[in-house]
Amino acid sequence: MTMCRGVRGATTATANDREAMLEATRELLRRLEERNQITPDDIAAAFFTVSDDLDAEYPALAARQLGWTEAALMCAREIPVPTTTVARCIRVLLLVNTEKAASEMRHVYLRGAVALRPSRADISVESGGAGGDDDGAKSDGA
Repeated sequence: MTMCRGVRGATTATANDREAMLEATRELLRRLEERNQITPDDIAAAFFTVSDDLDAEYPALAARQLGWTEAALMCAREIPVPTTTVARCIRVLLLVNTEKAASEMRHVYLRGAVALRPSRADISVESGGAGGDDDGAKSDGA
């Protein structure tokens, strides 16, 4: 039976410029697609947030560039909680239509965003798989 599941991810841009933001976001979205075997047609919606130091482009544009033309997309600013702030951070929550169980969904954290959820850092398939369960770190809402 098809269910709607949430999949989270985050990455960091190398700079506050349009291409750096789009490149980082495309990399994250491609990795989420790969790790979860999803296509643009499976994606109901994506909610992006960016840290206060990013404003050169909307990360949702990267999704459109990847062919996510039918998904509902939204962008917002992340709440700047002092203890969990990561510079130039782009986060996403995908709502995906899938037959997978929630426990089968793979969250992806790349680059500097690994600091938010070390246990969910994306590890190459060759070295043992991707993601994991909670690492006991302070919750960042991501």
